[in-house]
Amino acid sequence: MSVISALTLSPKRRRCGLFFRVHPQNIKSDEVVAFLRGLFRHLRGSVVLLWDRGLIHRGKAVKTPLAHRGRVQEEWFPAYAPELNPAEYVWAQSKRKLANGCPHGTAELNLMVQASLADIDSSQKLLHSCLFASTLFKPKELCSIIYA
Repeated sequence: MSVISALTLSPKRRRCGLFFRVHPQNIKSDEVVAFLRGLFRHLRGSVVLLWDRGLIHRGKAVKTPLAHRGRVQEEWFPAYAPELNPAEYVWAQSKRKLANGCPHGTAELNLMVQASLADIDSSQKLLHSCLFASTLFKPKELCSIIYA
């Protein structure tokens, strides 16, 4: 099982959001493209998309749809710098919630993962703590920010 996610920040309301999908197998470029299309339907205005340097983010299948979206500006985290990526702090929160779980199969694990991420998404305090844990966060950004 794999999870794809995006942590967003609204520039006007300073409201965070957590978008995610759970997949039964490893995520490939096609799943990234489908996730981004769904995500962009929820976001208005200009978007700065901050990527880690995972191979699935750099493929042609991902680049082609992004090239046609003039409102998206792509930026890259430095290699081997997970401490800069607020999404890594979301994973730390989720793993903390899942640490003592004992699922009876993948269906139950899927539900547990979704519940832990939904709990995080329901707390602006937790989402903001993930942003502020990263030294990269700049509170005066003028557009939506996605940390993927």
